[in-house]
Amino acid sequence: MAGAKILVCDDEEAIREVVSTLLSAQGYECTVVPDGSQAIQEIKRDSHDLVLSDIVMPEMDGMRLLRQLRAHDKDIPVIMVTAMHDISIALEAIRAGAYDYILKPFEKDQLYHSVGRALEHRRLVLENRSYQKNLEHLVTERTQQLSVTLHNLEQSYDYTLEALGGALDAKDAETEGHCQRVTAITILLARIMKVDQEFLRQIARGAFLHDIGKMGIPDNVLRKPGPLTEDERELMRRHCDIGYTVLKKIPFLKEAAEIVLAHQEFYNGTGYPRGLKADEIPLGARIFAVADTFDAMTSDRPYRKALPVSAARDEIRKFSGVQFDPRVVEAFLSKSDSFWAEIRKNIGDPFRYLQFEEAEAVPDSVSAV
Repeated sequence: MAGAKILVCDDEEAIREVVSTLLSAQGYECTVVPDGSQAIQEIKRDSHDLVLSDIVMPEMDGMRLLRQLRAHDKDIPVIMVTAMHDISIALEAIRAGAYDYILKPFEKDQLYHSVGRALEHRRLVLENRSYQKNLEHLVTERTQQLSVTLHNLEQSYDYTLEALGGALDAKDAETEGHCQRVTAITILLARIMKVDQEFLRQIARGAFLHDIGKMGIPDNVLRKPGPLTEDERELMRRHCDIGYTVLKKIPFLKEAAEIVLAHQEFYNGTGYPRGLKADEIPLGARIFAVADTFDAMTSDRPYRKALPVSAARDEIRKFSGVQFDPRVVEAFLSKSDSFWAEIRKNIGDPFRYLQFEEAEAVPDSVSAV
């Protein structure tokens, strides 16, 4: 949207000037204000296409501004630009209606990309409304545009999930990249089993966010170099419930939340937190369990080097029917060591969650569950 009007709200003058200068150079018309109260006044005085706001500000903070903006104009996208590296605040902002969440310091390309997506989203929403007003004459065009709009909304959600996965990697450096890799492997296993495409998206989200509850585990436990005490192990086990509690409140993540809750369940019922067994465990969690073990065993750890694919294969075969669903194990074993070694090598660093739909389907698949 060339010439789009952007309101920049930040109590730091230097940040306001940097952001407005960068965006003005891209052809946008920028207005700057130092706090939320003045932002509301500016919005009421003149229409804007996008708002970029800090969270911690005098007079009116960014969260209050976001809620008042939503009451005044439900369509204007709001991007929170903040130095607060707090996952709970990020999720609160998303639930309150923020379009995106950018952490300071940020690269200019990241700013341009986020702004561009937000403005494109606004354009699509406004166009879709126009189509709806002329429904009788524009049925075909409206349907196509609605499909594009929904796709873009899904992408917006998934960009946010990718950011949350990055935040978890930053907190738990020992398993950096694990979320991305295990998602790729889970998707591939699900495709070998011919899982329905719509269900595949939920499985992917559940796999990607499986450890998000660890954001609620104290660093002294999460990063402890030695063995955990019994109390610390109990605390660590709570990450399944913590992740589920966070995600179940977000409508488009309800199915993924069930996978997050069940990703430590064992097929024979000896896992946690609910002691589910066999088909009581969500299919996505059963597929994830095999992918997670494969990635864990074939990745370097501070206490050992990565093990060969053959070792992971033997472990997964050994615990079929105990820890793992035999049907998922069958799918895994249907491919050779060289196949999995090649997959492991070519996942990428990092594998981008949003690319999973572009991955090639796997031929000669085994039967679906």
